Amino acid sequence: MIDYMQFCTVARGAEVLGELWTPLVVRELLCGSHRFNDIHRGVPRMSATLLTQRLRKLEAIGVVERRRADSGWEYHLTPAGEELRPIVVGIGEWGARWIGSRLRREQLDAGFLMWDIRRFARMEEFPASGRTVVHFRFRDAPAAESLWWLVVQDRTADLCRDDPGHDVSVICDSTVRALTEVWNGDSDPEQEIRSGALVVQGAGRQGQQLWRWLGRSLFAPTRMAARG
Repeated sequence: MIDYMQFCTVARGAEVLGELWTPLVVRELLCGSHRFNDIHRGVPRMSATLLTQRLRKLEAIGVVERRRADSGWEYHLTPAGEELRPIVVGIGEWGARWIGSRLRREQLDAGFLMWDIRRFARMEEFPASGRTVVHFRFRDAPAAESLWWLVVQDRTADLCRDDPGHDVSVICDSTVRALTEVWNGDSDPEQEIRSGALVVQGAGRQGQQLWRWLGRSLFAPTRMAARG
């Protein structure tokens, strides 16, 4: 536990938000994750035990409240938690503007990338009728995270690690870095396609329709503007 031993409210606030993983747990709650497993999918390298501890602490100080739901317990931000939105978004905007990707290999995570794509995909851009299946194949990811299926139907997206058995609409074959940098706004699909790091089959020339469906990450516009 961080304890700066100061009465300053900056210090006291940092004692809460400065703990390892806590800002990312708050990020997941702000992004709409409420069930424990969904929150954990957004912080896959955090142990379940530590996540439980952080949620309990956030609940104890009034940032999170736990609610009974049909499927078990859910976690929701209180008004105090919602007030953290501009702070967390501001950190993300600052990072996008001044740090960019600069990703080390160990920071690349196909699972988190796919979870982020799933929750921010533009449902309104997908075909209104029928089922759309995008099959993602990562050439350099661990075997357990190399194949993914994004299934969109009735404005709802499901993310599958196992083949759901539906006809595939689009295949996106990529390195983890290439798709991550496109998603973050640090690169462009055309650039990655020219390099051979990204191949899209279906969805029009150079996968133009796919990029309209998926969009980019929350902070990609800031990163793209910073790139000039």
